[in-house]
Parts: sequence; structure tokens; C-alpha cells
Amino acid sequence: MKKLFFSFAILFIASAGFAQSDILNKATSAASAAGFNVSSLTKGIMGKLSPALSLTGKQTPKVTSAVSTYLTGKSKILSLASSNKDQYTQKQSGLFSTLKTKLAGILLQNQMNKFLGLKPATNSPTNVLSQLFF
Repeated sequence: MKKLFFSFAILFIASAGFAQSDILNKATSAASAAGFNVSSLTKGIMGKLSPALSLTGKQTPKVTSAVSTYLTGKSKILSLASSNKDQYTQKQSGLFSTLKTKLAGILLQNQMNKFLGLKPATNSPTNVLSQLFF
């Protein structure tokens, strides 16, 4: 009887773990399906930022990490852009504020000014930097 109970307990715990990872995989898949691949976007954005800001060897991995963290956070709220625009705007603004704070600790003042000057005039799907600012 005890063996049967423990078998069911182990089975239940394992299935709960798979359910949690399944939810995360579905969220990641949804973001990827929407054209929001954090890894490729980070590479594309860094391809623009590195030369534009003249990042040093020490700055590059730190900026890459900050951008990747920002994009990961953004991917989690992306569904709000269509269902609750106000909430999306509020959360995205908070994420961007956190990004700016991190970058201010990594970049020099003139680099930070250049970064802010890179903001596109409009949200354009053809400009990878739009993913940072909009």
C-alpha cells in the first residue's frame, strides 16, 4: 500500500513539474511565434548599439545582459499590447526605466546620450531598435 501511495505521489510531483515547464514553453513559443525571439533580437540590437556607442570589451557583455533581461521582461508582457494597451504601456515603461538605470551604470555620459538619441521617430518593425524604445 505504501509503495502504491509513493508511486502516485512521485507521479503527481513529476506531472506538476512538467506542467510548469509546459506553461513556460508555451509563453516562449507564443512570443517567438509573434516574431519576438529574445536571443536574435538581442544580437540584432547589439549589432546596432556596439558600433554606435563605441562599446568597450568590458561594456559589451554588460550591455548585452541588460538588453537581454529587458527583452525577456518585455516578452512576458507582450500579450498585453493587444488585450490591455494601458497596462502594457505602464509595464513597458517600467521595464525601460530599469534598462536605462542599468545602462547608466555601464555607459559613459556621452554614450548614454548617444543611446537615447538612437530612439527611432516611430515604432517601425524594420528597425530592430524599436524593440527597445516601444
